[in-house]
Amino acid sequence: MDIKLRKFKVEDIPYKVKWINDSENNQYLHYDLPLEEGKTLAWFNSIKTRSDRADYTITCNDEPVGIIGLLDIDENNKKAEYYITLGATRLKGKGVATIATDLLIKKSYKEFGLKEIYLYTEVENIQAQKFFEKNSFKKIKILKNDLFYNERYIDRYLYHLDVVNYIGE
Repeated sequence: MDIKLRKFKVEDIPYKVKWINDSENNQYLHYDLPLEEGKTLAWFNSIKTRSDRADYTITCNDEPVGIIGLLDIDENNKKAEYYITLGATRLKGKGVATIATDLLIKKSYKEFGLKEIYLYTEVENIQAQKFFEKNSFKKIKILKNDLFYNERYIDRYLYHLDVVNYIGE
């Protein structure tokens, strides 16, 4: 398997819409569902020149299979929030997300000089927690009632990754 990251582009919008609308992928995502191509195009046009985020498409043998990226890139404090959605459910558990995560962490250091990557995950999302911990993220703390979504408060964990330590420099 040849796993790569490339900049998210307008041609990827139908994939993103399909992946996010798939119930196997969206249980713990906080989107206004169903996602629509028109609204997603408007979103893409509004973010494509921003420097505080970096959005990538994960490809496997040149086929788009997911999205990954960095949000709230803080150039002063050298940190950003990580996200990933592996849309091709047939590839889950095959190492694609692990390789993509490794590529993103290395890219975050080389291209943005990041020293810290953090993420949030719902307390109930055990599968994601196992994935993050396997990929060097450390659980920092629980955030009670951290998010209000779909008429309920959600408890989330905050995770942290020391990029410099991960890279080994």
